[in-house]
Amino acid sequence: MSAYCEFAINHPVHGPYHDTEYGFPVESDKVLFERLVLEINQAGLSWELILKKREGFRKAYAGFDIDRVAAFDENDRVRLLNDASIIRNRLKINAAIENARKLVELSEDFGSFSGWLDAHQSLSKEEWVKLFRANFKFTGEEIVAEFLMSTGYLPGAHKSSCPVYDAILERSPPWVKSAK
Repeated sequence: MSAYCEFAINHPVHGPYHDTEYGFPVESDKVLFERLVLEINQAGLSWELILKKREGFRKAYAGFDIDRVAAFDENDRVRLLNDASIIRNRLKINAAIENARKLVELSEDFGSFSGWLDAHQSLSKEEWVKLFRANFKFTGEEIVAEFLMSTGYLPGAHKSSCPVYDAILERSPPWVKSAK
């Protein structure tokens, strides 16, 4: 599927992400939350811009510590709206905070964000989109699909001819496990 493979290889910004992160399975809740926040912030913008601002997002969102972001208050919202190192969009900032709060809730039943994802790993893309929309803010079809592909829950991140594809298969991402 991915024309990203052709574009990203040897690109100074996209290349490292393509070669070492995109499509690889993710188990860390911090990394999963980071990807969700980044995908939400990418809406309407370029992925390159998001990758360039990634460190700013890490600092602004407390290293993507879900509990800390869930505890953000109005002062934090104002701080984020004034932080030029991130995307200063009220809806996207509110989504990050509200989604962190929802993840804290879901963790009570599933143990973690990854536990919640793993419990649903056999869903189709359409079912995933419905599930995300029912639980999270600012999660349209493209955001959900990219998030799930980037974290190994849906196939399609790389063409089978891409050198990274085999490296991902060796890590047995959830989409491979659910296809068996």
